[in-house]
Amino acid sequence: MSVSMREIAKLAGVSSATVSRVLNGSALVSEETTRRIQQILDELHFVPNSSAIHLKRGKSHTYGIVIPDLTNPFFTELVKSFEELLVANNQELLIANTDLQLTRAQRSVHRMLMRRVDGVALLASEYETASLESLVKNRIPVVTADHYRISPGLSDIIVDFAGGMDQVVAHLRSLGHTRVGYIGGTKGLATSKVRSESFLNAIRKHGVSTRKSWITEGNYRVAGGVVAMGKILSQPDRPSAVVTVNDLTAIGALRAARERHLRIPEDISITGWDDIEMSDIVSPPLTTLRISLRQYAGMMMEALQATGEDLTQPGRQFTVPTTLIVRQSTGPAPAAAKEQQTREKKRARKAETTPLSTILPAGIDVN
Repeated sequence: MSVSMREIAKLAGVSSATVSRVLNGSALVSEETTRRIQQILDELHFVPNSSAIHLKRGKSHTYGIVIPDLTNPFFTELVKSFEELLVANNQELLIANTDLQLTRAQRSVHRMLMRRVDGVALLASEYETASLESLVKNRIPVVTADHYRISPGLSDIIVDFAGGMDQVVAHLRSLGHTRVGYIGGTKGLATSKVRSESFLNAIRKHGVSTRKSWITEGNYRVAGGVVAMGKILSQPDRPSAVVTVNDLTAIGALRAARERHLRIPEDISITGWDDIEMSDIVSPPLTTLRISLRQYAGMMMEALQATGEDLTQPGRQFTVPTTLIVRQSTGPAPAAAKEQQTREKKRARKAETTPLSTILPAGIDVN
């Protein structure tokens, strides 16, 4: 049976305010009174209402995070890193999943307002500006993902898509790929547009060609990757490599290629983005762009704490770098691979017909 602070105070013969001071570790209560109250608290296994205490102080010690897809390992792994930082600082996390639906995004923001969280990391791209303003107007700092704007109380974290695409296209070009396709994200999202533009800029920079029929949209999920890759591979003339918007899309592309009995990377190379744990488990393991989730989570924490101190100050802009992780899903372009095999065969035949006396050091008798 639960007991109230008032009942504890009655048993100890003190006021509720004195019990509250003991619970908060105040030095204003004498040692004798503190011991008496603490003994009663221990005997009754009293647990204070943390929500009431936090609200009284004006802080909930809870942060919210709104993600677009709980089934996407990237977001679950990011949530894990963020929660670890919060727990280390005696704070809690409230999670909301929008499932890429605008109405659910709006409800998620309403939940954060009702809980009076100390800050919100809004990683869903389908939100409305009004939702952001409602949080800031209620003195709740916000950090967004790839929103590309900041304002008082509102910070933003952007992934270095331009740098990442440059790395992956340069890698494919070094392998002899000159014809590259692309599977993007959900149409209409700002982050999808930025990624596709970054890809187009990278292929122009590195002298790689593409075609309109080799560029298609996915939905950041495996199923979307399967369908999109199927469209690319149905063309009479296909690219030798395909860059995808994230690892789940790349895994779908792998499946579609296998269904058409294509070898990876011998017949076609495929790249991902995010470096989720699954990317090193699939066969073949994915060449992908790694984003440090701990660094990303640290930026969210830093942004919310900085703007939370003074919401009249402009928010901060953070940039998350990417690192190319080369695995077995990329290899030499088919034409380049054939040329290399031809050169190796010529060298082997030449070695078979070359007299040993011409390649051994002078003074060595081969007879």
